[in-house]
Amino acid sequence: MTAKPLPHDHGHLPVGLQERTPEAGEFEIAADILKLMSDGKRIQIFWLLCHCEECVINLSALLEMSSPAVSHHLKLLKTAGLVVSRREGKEVYYTAARTTRAQVLHRTIEEIVDVACPVPPHSEP
Repeated sequence: MTAKPLPHDHGHLPVGLQERTPEAGEFEIAADILKLMSDGKRIQIFWLLCHCEECVINLSALLEMSSPAVSHHLKLLKTAGLVVSRREGKEVYYTAARTTRAQVLHRTIEEIVDVACPVPPHSEP
């Protein structure tokens, strides 16, 4: 971003901040992920998958949700690149993606919820 003169120079803007501020479109990625995580059950599914690899049926039982509802959440998380899946025969297993974005989100959830990992995170390299 190119620095432009501000209508009022109060002297509060750190030097160089305006030039280093990403374009508005670059913040859309964060906005999209935050919108995606606006559902408590979806956050819970993601958090569980940070610690294990699991199938839809078991996630449904753990969360007392229907399989279609869990599948819907998993599809959204997978489309956003936060979870990955693998097929073994007829069964599909899901786990958190091993990406910086997924790891940061995992840590953020734990900070906000004030919960410690019950086991080492599955998504950490």
